[in-house]
Amino acid sequence: MEMGALMNPGRESGSASTADKGTRMQIDQTTYQDLSIFHPEEEYSVFHRLDRTRTDAGKIQLHKLYLEPFQEATDIRNTQDVLRRIIDVLPQWPVEISNGTLLVLERFLDYNLDTPPASADGMNSRLYRLLHSADFSMARFSMTHFRDFISGMHRTLELLDKPDVPAKLGIVLARIRVLLNHAELQDLLRLQPGKPFGVRDTVRFGHFLFEKYRHHAAELMDLYARIDAWYGMAAATAEWGLHFPTIDEGPDPLVHATGLYHILLRKPVSYGLDMTPSSNFIFLTGANMAGKSTFIKSIGLAVFLAHLGMGVPAESMRLSLFDGILSNINVTDNIARGESYFYNEVQRIKNTVLRISDQRRWLVLIDELFKGTNIQDAMKCSSTVIKGLIRIRKALFILSTHLYEIGEELKPYPNICFRYFETRVTDGQLEFPYQLREGISNDRLGYLILQRERVTDLLDKL
Repeated sequence: MEMGALMNPGRESGSASTADKGTRMQIDQTTYQDLSIFHPEEEYSVFHRLDRTRTDAGKIQLHKLYLEPFQEATDIRNTQDVLRRIIDVLPQWPVEISNGTLLVLERFLDYNLDTPPASADGMNSRLYRLLHSADFSMARFSMTHFRDFISGMHRTLELLDKPDVPAKLGIVLARIRVLLNHAELQDLLRLQPGKPFGVRDTVRFGHFLFEKYRHHAAELMDLYARIDAWYGMAAATAEWGLHFPTIDEGPDPLVHATGLYHILLRKPVSYGLDMTPSSNFIFLTGANMAGKSTFIKSIGLAVFLAHLGMGVPAESMRLSLFDGILSNINVTDNIARGESYFYNEVQRIKNTVLRISDQRRWLVLIDELFKGTNIQDAMKCSSTVIKGLIRIRKALFILSTHLYEIGEELKPYPNICFRYFETRVTDGQLEFPYQLREGISNDRLGYLILQRERVTDLLDKL
């Protein structure tokens, strides 16, 4: 698979949202893009930041896992157990299997090879080397990688297959043990590592791999890719100091988090969060650059990672199972189809309402609702949408807006929490502490920023 394909999570109704069959959390392409889970620029890609797989095959498997976040607590906890087991043995992780090892074996198994003879006696081996020199060289080079691969699989098995192995990992390891239980492979491992294969050993093991073990080898590589994907998740969890969340299986949606932060920031500021059905709607205000969008994305990413079974960027987190995440953050217009920014905002809200009307548990993230129309129209539209959404108690909503004026008419609703990010102005300079406060902000700093960037001075000189 090409790397371009890795970065495409599918269509709006693609595999990640339609193939769940009741066991996968729903998340559509727009939400993947809004949260930068996949991004063509690695610096802004959550997947790239947390990908610590060692092989391309593992990366592809990890990508599949990102497209199918779990919806069942058992699946999440089982994955957490697998990652904990791997984290415990990270310093001893086998190094024999590299990306090059798998690439060489894949090429060998797909190669149009004149098969080495079944009998590897002296005459047959010499004739094969003489009459099929290119194929012999291909086999000889590949057999050293085959030995490394089998050795690495043995070491991985010994490292992970303990009496208390997590069931999910145990199933994979049991199959690996069966596939490695072959006398020919024991002879292969007796050969000195790093030493070039002799003529007879090249013919013998080349014939064995190509004629007798081809399908088993391909299956072993698939199983290793699965383990490598788990390794990548475990290594990222350990490297970034992520913490495994607690899953609440109660019927109500909730998120409790302390020390929550955005995984892509170099020097993040952490937040606290407490959302339940009785306080399921956060009305978020604050000036531009104050931190609203980062806060919203932090929550979405933490919930997403939790449903993968990974650690999350927070000191602690307890959350319910969510049936899906829906975002409305980076809406754009569509010139080719003649669709305005505002029209696409309306369509996204319409899609959101249709999706969450099923009364399942959704996390809904909305950043700057109705930016594509005038302020009076935006206030009326926003107020109407919010008053409708707050009737749904099975979902959690976080909505940011510049329209602080509508906050007053929303205060009678008991399930709305008003939060804001403050901005300080000292000697004409802006300061953003990125601290979440209780209340509503009426900061309007656009003109101040215009002055600070000396745009007004430039205009005066025209």
